[in-house]
Amino acid sequence: MAVGHQSEGDPAESNPLSKEDKSLKGEQEEEKEEDSKVCIPEKSSAPGEAEFVHPEGGWGWVVMLAAMWCNGSVFGIQNAFGLMFLSLLQQFGSVDDNDLRFKTAWVGSLSMGMIFFCSPIVSIVTDILGCRVTAVGGAAVGLVGLLASSFVTSLGPMYFTYGIVFACGCSFAYQPSLVILGHYFKRRLGLVNGIVTAGSSIFTIALPFMLSYLLENIGLHNTMRVLCILMFVLMLAGFTYKPLLPRKPRNTQTGSGSRFSQIFNVNIWKSLGYRIWAFGIPAALYGYFVPYVHLMKHVEERFGADTNKELLLMCIGITSCLGRLIFGRVADYVHGVNKVYLQVSSFLVIGVMSMMIPLCNIFGGLIAVCLLMGLFDGCFISIMAPIAFELVGANDVSQAIGFLLGLMSVPMVVGPPIAGFLRDKLGTYDLAFYLAGIPPIIGGALLCLIPWVEARRRRAMKEAAKHSETDASQKMMEQETPCKNGESVL
Repeated sequence: MAVGHQSEGDPAESNPLSKEDKSLKGEQEEEKEEDSKVCIPEKSSAPGEAEFVHPEGGWGWVVMLAAMWCNGSVFGIQNAFGLMFLSLLQQFGSVDDNDLRFKTAWVGSLSMGMIFFCSPIVSIVTDILGCRVTAVGGAAVGLVGLLASSFVTSLGPMYFTYGIVFACGCSFAYQPSLVILGHYFKRRLGLVNGIVTAGSSIFTIALPFMLSYLLENIGLHNTMRVLCILMFVLMLAGFTYKPLLPRKPRNTQTGSGSRFSQIFNVNIWKSLGYRIWAFGIPAALYGYFVPYVHLMKHVEERFGADTNKELLLMCIGITSCLGRLIFGRVADYVHGVNKVYLQVSSFLVIGVMSMMIPLCNIFGGLIAVCLLMGLFDGCFISIMAPIAFELVGANDVSQAIGFLLGLMSVPMVVGPPIAGFLRDKLGTYDLAFYLAGIPPIIGGALLCLIPWVEARRRRAMKEAAKHSETDASQKMMEQETPCKNGESVL
């Protein structure tokens, strides 16, 4: 309801001074509440229509913890796949199989890729069914897929149970955990997002030690059954996603083209800067997931089976958590699309560090490499949403991120199997890590075009605005000239 609104029969109309005071007071109250309210997105709103007020806490803190568990359980398991990769080689491996690592790497890369590949579909399903149903259903599917994987005795079915079913369930559980935060927070949304995304780093630190103990003592299959507990808790966490925002009204009188545009937002592809970003980032990610899959095996071959391999994943997790907090704050001080340069620097460092892995002949050097990789991995992840806001605006940012994640699925799937193929053929991971560092450098160089493209677009818009103002002023002068000469306008 509009603050300070007076009806026609209000006695305050007889006192103009009090009416002005009340309207001024109403404007001040609206300004104070502007940060904690969001208007219902309708084209025409009645004067007495209520506005939605974000709780900024309360039950929202429970939702935040549930979303944090979701990020941690989903990506913690994915990032620790390097340890499961070793067990898969031992469980399903054969001495006579020359393509063993290539085939086994497909399990983890397919799983990570499907999480991103399903993102555009999850966005649509979430809009239709809501966050709670989508998250609970996704967690249930992920639980079934992981439980089924614990009974598999060969790699073939593992591609389906772990790489597709489990990953698709994780995707449907993950994305609503980010959407639901906007129902409870607005002013604190940045802080809450930082805490939630840090969940994956915390689980990445803790899970490797737990998995190593479980894999050594109870085996691969029973370890997967223990991990099912995480997915069961994730399913329970989805029930906390109580929606608060009102649903957007659907216009049933629009044509099929309008309905299609409501589901698939084509406006985001009209931005050249977004098109460069949407194809530059996937180009940079062909080597991104390679260390997460093959680093554990490389360390075992280079430094021995008794080396503390889990320490490397812990280093990546710790510095990734710090990077998300540090660079997320730094991005607030970087103007406009220049935030892209932070992402460019992160890709350059990740690419160089990937090439440094084969050059590390001492374990301490490898720890330093992993610390830097984790720090700039956090930088890359934390500023994705701010860049999307700058390129397409707040109204289109949801599907902009969804389609970007979908495009990221291809390099996530392809990179690790290629690295495994090179290891099987050459007998070493050195060339695989060298090649894994090239795509981030190329993709980062491509992203450097975005600030230039956006600056040129802004100049063109300013020139068009000047021309329109000039034309408008000329028309006004032409209309005013007869009046100045004393002639009739008619």
